Amino acid sequence: MSNSRSILITSALPYANGPIHLGHMLEHIQTDVWVRFQKSRGHQCIAVCADDTHGTAVMLRAEKENKTPEDLIAAINIAHQKDFKEFLVDYDNYYSTHSEENKTLSNYIYNQCKEKGHIVSRTIKQAFDPEKNLFLSDRFIKGTCPKCKADDQYGDNCEVCSATYDPSDLINPKSAISGATPIEKESEHFFFKLPDFTDMLKTWTRSGALQESVANKLAEWLDSGLKDWDISRDAPYFGFEIPGEPGKYFYVWLDAPIGYMSSFKNLCDRREDLDFDTFWKEGSQTELYHNIGKDIINFHALFWPAMLECAGFRKPTGVWAHGYVMVNGEKMSKSRGTFIKAETYLKFLPPQALRYYYAAKLNSTVSDLDLNLEDFVQRVNSDLVNKFVNIASRTAKFIQNGAGELGPKLDDEAMYEQCVAKGVEIAKLYEAREFSQAMREIMALADIANAYIHENAPWQLVKTAGSEEKVQAVCTQALNIFRILITYLAPVLPETAKDCIEFLNIKNLNWDEIATPLLSHKINEFKPMINRIDGKVVTKLVEASKEDVAAELGKKPEKVSKKENKKTKAKPKSDPKNEIIQFDDFAKIDLRVAKVLECNHVEGADKLLQLTLDVGEEKTRNVFSGIKSHYQPEELVGKNLVFVYNLAPRKMKFGMSEGMVLAAGEGKELWIMESNLDAKPGTKIS
Repeated sequence: MSNSRSILITSALPYANGPIHLGHMLEHIQTDVWVRFQKSRGHQCIAVCADDTHGTAVMLRAEKENKTPEDLIAAINIAHQKDFKEFLVDYDNYYSTHSEENKTLSNYIYNQCKEKGHIVSRTIKQAFDPEKNLFLSDRFIKGTCPKCKADDQYGDNCEVCSATYDPSDLINPKSAISGATPIEKESEHFFFKLPDFTDMLKTWTRSGALQESVANKLAEWLDSGLKDWDISRDAPYFGFEIPGEPGKYFYVWLDAPIGYMSSFKNLCDRREDLDFDTFWKEGSQTELYHNIGKDIINFHALFWPAMLECAGFRKPTGVWAHGYVMVNGEKMSKSRGTFIKAETYLKFLPPQALRYYYAAKLNSTVSDLDLNLEDFVQRVNSDLVNKFVNIASRTAKFIQNGAGELGPKLDDEAMYEQCVAKGVEIAKLYEAREFSQAMREIMALADIANAYIHENAPWQLVKTAGSEEKVQAVCTQALNIFRILITYLAPVLPETAKDCIEFLNIKNLNWDEIATPLLSHKINEFKPMINRIDGKVVTKLVEASKEDVAAELGKKPEKVSKKENKKTKAKPKSDPKNEIIQFDDFAKIDLRVAKVLECNHVEGADKLLQLTLDVGEEKTRNVFSGIKSHYQPEELVGKNLVFVYNLAPRKMKFGMSEGMVLAAGEGKELWIMESNLDAKPGTKIS
């Protein structure tokens, strides 16, 4: 293990005008898993977060609910903290941007920028709501799209044709707040001179602090020329008034990231072992990471480091962006019941199931994550119940039927050492946020343990006279590997980790200590740890989510009728063997280059190999292919294959197959169709 590190990590601040949903939970679970891993390795790793509380949206919601903004954000803060706690997300401090610490720091940073000549003011024209007597941002103006003529579109872009435009281009624009026709009005605004920091940002964005794809995108903006950033808003506005400028307020995105600093400052003021300047002053030797969604990269990787540089604070060691959560391959949808609130999920399913599923899908890229609900059930049941917990549930009883004590030696020391040695690779994967690969490596060890148990069958051995010593040795071997696995899984499954500490009768799960097996060691009674998920419960969750939306709108939830359901499942009348495919249908097939990142045998499958494919745009696909008799896994790794990109995912016994690699041949002869070695993954094949 390396020398102890001092790390501060933050998650993006949830906005204080609504509940936490499963999209939010991806990021906060990702942060929590990484923090728990670092702590398990003996490092100081502090996680802070807060509610983002300022802006017009919060002010308007409070008005609608006949509350003060302060009362609204206080209630939402309690609800947010409750959701995170129940999902076992453990922040060292969860605070609010509406705080004295944040006001003081925001004023300080602004004044530093102003004194150094990086703040300018100028008069601009804006849309103004004459009834509500306030200026309107683009998102509070709606009208008819000037390009495709779709109604009820926002003032900056059309959700129908994806056109972008200025609010003044809208046809028949209306205030989304009052319905009044906006008028144009002048106002003095304050701007942060972001172009002054172009050279610094060009260097910093290429310093390794960002994912390569993010740095490449920012390079486009930097090369095309940055613009001054509008950091002020006019009253009425819920936020901090700009020093010396009555009626002018800091734009919410100025003080929101400063909320990371203020949350940590609040924690430092309550803990003598923490010093604010040690972590935040320029030249700090500590590590600072921001875990964020890809939609707010510009604020965190351009505006934020520039403000920090200007005010004499350190810049982040890393800004890590992740993708969106998709559900069943589509955007989260309220009408389909896949816009699932955290509190609704918890009424039906255990938090650790989602923690594991997200971990099993997460990597260090900005690609979107698909929460496929069928795959979710299958993956949790297969990995956690059938593989992991199965190791202890099948063997613990034979130890407990005796003296309740593990044997004096292992049955297979080489296997044990193999599992311990794998921890080096698993630790590197955790560190690099390649959680999905870490879970695959852990489950591969679980497969080894289960194969060993099946081969030795202690339930059969125990029937043979004089086999007591062998039974004890086999079960001692299995339970020691179980201990290794829960040590590796503890950052993802903290609740189960506590149960295992109690069951194994140990003080903690220390990565260093697993090198020494538990021998002649008394264990406690094994109790069920993780329950199998029933797919019907997931269906109930989706229906409950529809009811949540209906309750918000004051309507009855929509249900799919039996007639519609039958239509969906109806089989084609024609015989597929004799069906003639038209050219137009063939032309719909989207063939692309896919690079094999990983290829493995599939346990229990005679013909299948499991391939992890790079399909471009930082996306990967999982594919099962019946080519086992013709190829060894190592032959395919690194090859460029021809891949059917737009094939619907197919649920198989072993998991979801997300596409097809093309092969040709007949009988015993079969060849995978390969593509140009130099072609980039994702390249279309015409």
